[in-house]
Amino acid sequence: MSQAPNSTTGGPAEGAEEDREGRQGPARIPGSSGGGVVVRPYRDPLVLEPLFRDDEPPTPVPDPQTDTIRHRRVHGAVPRPAAKAPAQAPTTPRTLPAVLDPALTERPARACSGWWALLAAAAAAAGAGVLLRNADLRPSPVPAEAWPLALLFCCAVIAVTALGGLRRGRTGHAWALTLFGRYRGTIRRTGLIWSSPLPRHARVDVRLRHWRSEPLAVVDAEGTALRAVILVVWRVKDTARALLAVDDHTEYLRGQVESATARVLSRMPADSFDPGPVDPGTLRDTEAVGEELTRLLAAECRAVGVEVFSARPLHVEYAPEVAAAMQRRRIASIDARHRDSVLTSVIDAVDDTVHRMSDRGLVSLDDYERKALVKDLTVAFYTARGPAADAH
Repeated sequence: MSQAPNSTTGGPAEGAEEDREGRQGPARIPGSSGGGVVVRPYRDPLVLEPLFRDDEPPTPVPDPQTDTIRHRRVHGAVPRPAAKAPAQAPTTPRTLPAVLDPALTERPARACSGWWALLAAAAAAAGAGVLLRNADLRPSPVPAEAWPLALLFCCAVIAVTALGGLRRGRTGHAWALTLFGRYRGTIRRTGLIWSSPLPRHARVDVRLRHWRSEPLAVVDAEGTALRAVILVVWRVKDTARALLAVDDHTEYLRGQVESATARVLSRMPADSFDPGPVDPGTLRDTEAVGEELTRLLAAECRAVGVEVFSARPLHVEYAPEVAAAMQRRRIASIDARHRDSVLTSVIDAVDDTVHRMSDRGLVSLDDYERKALVKDLTVAFYTARGPAADAH
């Protein structure tokens, strides 16, 4: 019998097959089904390609005809990149909601004109007087004879109720009614009014008010200590929230002014000491600072029924412990800015003088003489005194 061509002995043809062009092809493992398992050499581009690609290699699909043992091992050894964590949404500062309790909202209470109450009290008093003069008010066990005394008692109750519910409604003030701890409504009517005398009546000032803060200790964006005075214009818009949603709405407003001032003033520097033009993004821009301060205060005070119209800084100055040092720094910045402007004007004047002299043919200068003339003119203009220096 002749020996099989794919024997285990032989030269370079052992375990491999050559293609038509004489290149070494994939080898087959004897004894396997289907003519042997194909084993590709290490230089196969299908094996080396996933090792040098930047992106994630595709998952191989098992195929008994083309898949190889080496291909499986290489793909199993390539680490897969970890899945990227989802990007977190930017955190926003927490603020109070516009309404803390939907049930705690101002609503009108029942009230009527006080003149009707006076009329009822007068009628009850007149009826009581008639009974005292004409009727027999002695107690009697017979109900038919005791009606004058019961009628007198009813007249007294009507008179007391009518007079006890009288209130004076003032312009710019409101009455907030609570009964057994429950909010019953608000009366904003003016003049003589009558309401039930059972609820507790609390007067609330709803006029437009302004509050000037004491000097607040804050720092700017560079950590410099400052003293700021803030003027706030506000009013009570919702009496129910102002009375029941917070212990004291005026103290709450003071605390929020201090907090908002510290937050706004710490975002920008107090001054710009650069020699260039003045930076508008400083605390000297009171319009921008006031708008941001008003926005923050209005958002924080809306939940307690306080409406903030404006919050403006009146004074923003350095703290006493750093005022002297910052004053020296300010003077140095002003002096440097002034020197820069003077030097610019001197250079322009020298350049104009040299060009005018050359254009008119007054002098004929080489490079050395031109440099000397420019130097002399610069020193003369820069060290000038009197009106000439002010003009330049």
